[in-house]
Amino acid sequence: MQLDTFSLNDQHDVPLAAKLRPKTLEDFYGQAKIRPQLEKLVSHPRHVIFWGPPGTGKTTLAHILSGQIARELTVFSAVTSGIPELKRIIQEMLDRRREFGKESILFIDEIHRFNKSQQDALLPYLENGDFLFIGATTEYPHTSLNKALISRVSLIELKQLQVEDLVQIIERGCDDLKRPKLKDFGEDLAKLSNGDARFALNQLARLAAFDQRELENKEQVLKELFEHARQYDRNANRHYDVISAFIKSIRGSDPDGALLYLAIMLDGGEDPEFIARRLMILASEDVGLANSQALQVTSNAHYVVKQIGMPEARITLAHATVFMALSPKSNSAYKAVDAALAFVKENPTIEVPGHLSNVSPEKKNYKYPHAYPGNWIEQRYLPQEVQEKFFQPLNNGSEKIMVENWKVLTRNKI
Repeated sequence: MQLDTFSLNDQHDVPLAAKLRPKTLEDFYGQAKIRPQLEKLVSHPRHVIFWGPPGTGKTTLAHILSGQIARELTVFSAVTSGIPELKRIIQEMLDRRREFGKESILFIDEIHRFNKSQQDALLPYLENGDFLFIGATTEYPHTSLNKALISRVSLIELKQLQVEDLVQIIERGCDDLKRPKLKDFGEDLAKLSNGDARFALNQLARLAAFDQRELENKEQVLKELFEHARQYDRNANRHYDVISAFIKSIRGSDPDGALLYLAIMLDGGEDPEFIARRLMILASEDVGLANSQALQVTSNAHYVVKQIGMPEARITLAHATVFMALSPKSNSAYKAVDAALAFVKENPTIEVPGHLSNVSPEKKNYKYPHAYPGNWIEQRYLPQEVQEKFFQPLNNGSEKIMVENWKVLTRNKI
């Protein structure tokens, strides 16, 4: 368990980000869009989970709310502690409430690290209002948290901080360090910090270790600070944003865009098999009948990626990515199966026509297509009551050729 970090007397070894953590909403930089929600939390406290990228203020807001509504804050990390420790801490809060009338806030950082049973352990306390609960997560809550927990809290999303907000935070850090000349690096630090205030201040603290002569070579200093600072979290918003951009670039037939987002994922340590699986889905969803080879290419790519791994897998993934981006596109099969599924769900049980049945006496009326010229004979395959046409072909790529052959084969009677 970690109690309020500001109870420390010796501030010399406290990280700069912790020293500069604001105490009030007035001193809190950024997040202008949710400011009204934050002010309501102060006037009308309620259970809440803050979610968003690292360094956007989730933990800071927990401390601010604790101070402004005058409740004791207990900080619990889901990364380092489990259920026994959580139950002990909750019991201590309940005892303080019963014996001294002290209301408490339980702040759980990285709440998504709790499994279902651990999250469920919180539910009765939240339901009874035994304490105020604040959670923080870098992951999308609707996929990482239980529905039962989400139904009992408000969700507030925090965005990456804007450059101008980070510049103000960095300048405060320069004042605290008594190094005003470091403000010359403020905008560069802000732009390279990916909207993460904690990271920006950590880099500022590193910058303060350079002597004046070294600082004169600004380009070299920034390169040293940020060479390995690119942000990519496989389980957070950026993961979903980048894979979305990757998919949409392929769908839009832009190989350069697709390769850029592929490179971002690979550079960030994304699972190459995950990328290969997405390519297989795209092969049928977006390329489809316009180039049926896409499914074979992506399936082979998935196999190769599993066998060889990184870094060589990047070449195979690039091969499949460019192939998909350059392929003609069709979503006719994708739309057709969804239309058929929708029809089935909206209607009572659909009976198979007797001549297509395996057991009906009418099965003798089935016409075997291979017994007729061209391996086709006109006969009805849909039940009589079904008039829909689920498949709506497109004239793209090889699908156009297949549809033309299909029309010739069926004498345009389909």
